[in-house]
Amino acid sequence: MTSDLRRELILSAAKRCFARYGFAGTTTKSVAAAASISEALLFKHFPSKSALYAEILAEACETDPALHRLLDLEPSTETLVVLIRGMVEHFLSASASPDQQEAQRLRLMISSQLDDGEFARLLYEKIKDLIGSIFTLSLERAIAAGDAVPVGREPLNLFWFAHHTVLMMVLTKLPSVPALSYGAAPDLERQVCEFILRGIGLDAKAIALHLDREPVFNAAHTSAGEAQTSAAESA
Repeated sequence: MTSDLRRELILSAAKRCFARYGFAGTTTKSVAAAASISEALLFKHFPSKSALYAEILAEACETDPALHRLLDLEPSTETLVVLIRGMVEHFLSASASPDQQEAQRLRLMISSQLDDGEFARLLYEKIKDLIGSIFTLSLERAIAAGDAVPVGREPLNLFWFAHHTVLMMVLTKLPSVPALSYGAAPDLERQVCEFILRGIGLDAKAIALHLDREPVFNAAHTSAGEAQTSAAESA
């Protein structure tokens, strides 16, 4: 059996185990047994349970048509706004969702960063590989078009600032009694988008032009939100 085929069989077995027992209840020993291989052979392909789980999330995301629709967009100011608004909408929707699996994955992400950080590092790297380039290229085009000004020397940092802003918003909603309730604002999503877009350097004119273009937004924004975490919903 080729190495690639063995890897696929391990991932298939791991998906079944994670779906049935969750992350905490799954062990590398149980995955190896489900794949009919030794645990030592499993470790030759995946060094840890966290590496297995992160690969499953990334694989599901890579095969998601929503991601490909996003990546097919021409890098531009408009694409940058689509990406940010899609990300914001996804996270705000997740905070209002009763999906306990999604909440568990968020808790896993946080607990990883409080522990050895392995799972968080792997997942951040996957997200960067999938979405980092479309963000940075679109920001470069926005600056070249005069729609934005450079902010700092590392454009990708701006993506992480945006990502962590909305991630933290979700985390405040995880407890049964939310740790923080934002002021009752019917335009919360737009307010967050505008805050992030201003923070990454877009000017008011560009934001006003692209943020409220509903026909364009409705056709494409789902790809930006789903691309980042649809893998978690598919695992």
